[in-house]
Amino acid sequence: MQPQNQVQGALEIMYILGEYLKEISGFDAITLQPAAGAHGELTGLLMIKKYFEKQGDTKRNIVLVPDTAHGTNPATASMCGYEVVELKSNDRGQVDLESLKKNLSGNVAAIMLTNPNTLGIFEEKILEISSLVHQAGGLLYYDGANLNAIMGIARPGDMGFDVCHLNLHKTFSTPHGGGGPGAGAVCCNRKLESFLPIPILSKDKENNYFWDYNKQDSIGKVKGYYGNFGMFVRALAYIMANGKEGILQISKDAVLNANYIKEKLKKYYHLPYNLECMHEFVLSGINQKKQGINTLLIAKRLLDFGIHPPTIYFPLVVPEAIMIEPTETESKEELDKFIDAMIQVDKEIKENPELVKNAPYNTPVARVDEVTASRNLNLCWSSSCN
Repeated sequence: MQPQNQVQGALEIMYILGEYLKEISGFDAITLQPAAGAHGELTGLLMIKKYFEKQGDTKRNIVLVPDTAHGTNPATASMCGYEVVELKSNDRGQVDLESLKKNLSGNVAAIMLTNPNTLGIFEEKILEISSLVHQAGGLLYYDGANLNAIMGIARPGDMGFDVCHLNLHKTFSTPHGGGGPGAGAVCCNRKLESFLPIPILSKDKENNYFWDYNKQDSIGKVKGYYGNFGMFVRALAYIMANGKEGILQISKDAVLNANYIKEKLKKYYHLPYNLECMHEFVLSGINQKKQGINTLLIAKRLLDFGIHPPTIYFPLVVPEAIMIEPTETESKEELDKFIDAMIQVDKEIKENPELVKNAPYNTPVARVDEVTASRNLNLCWSSSCN
């Protein structure tokens, strides 16, 4: 709420960060206003909707979403008033082109893609996908949640995407999954630039930074204030500390770490897509389930090893899914600790399944009766309320 001339340093930080993010993602324009990744999705979809409204093309009421998409993708599309049509994956865990062609029509506004997808697999046909969607008059939305697999190697803008969000709180310095704070910057090409939320951070000829509200086609504000400044400082420091070569190395390390774990564990857990993965991969506990231990029980047992369990039961296309995403931050010692724990749990399932069924043992809160907890909710905020 301070005057612009008193916050030039803060505005400069945001402006420089925006320039870096545009270069990394391959886009022409940016806003840092959205508060988190899903908020960035909402912003991008609203921009797409405004784009077609501006053209008078109001019949486009469908958004295509692959069956491997993040759950926020169909939720965001629905919030924006779109009908969601699911695209099936092929046997390589990628968008099935025949399914895409079958569902493309003059009613499709956009496709929402994560590349690499939630299986950790890069969409090999991405240029053909973008060409098909554009030929049908639709636009492409890039979910940037997995950008840490390709930074410095490939850019969404070069793949044919029109707009994307970037999870600054995940990709640029802060381990994700901790409940926030977030930052969901949105980048776009010239086609959608005029629809970015106001105000736009700009710089005049004297290198003074200012807020530009003079954007008639803007979707308006999506947040009362402008993003999350603390995350901007961290993201900019992270980018500047690593530099161009460091950003590239981050991606290489994330991919190396994931493939290392995958190769070590595929003998013990089912690997539904036995391909080189990117920054993450998905195992299945289906074989362990046949022995009476499901993925949830495996996750609970991992707590006894001092390990926060991976994401489980997602993506939905893999039964008993165990999504493993070490990112670039883990040392080989930490990776080996996780691998050894997973192997030990598999051994226990074979030799002493009751041990796994009753885990965890070493946590401050022991095993919870989940059925009772879900049916008898305690919504009190303190011990004194009834």
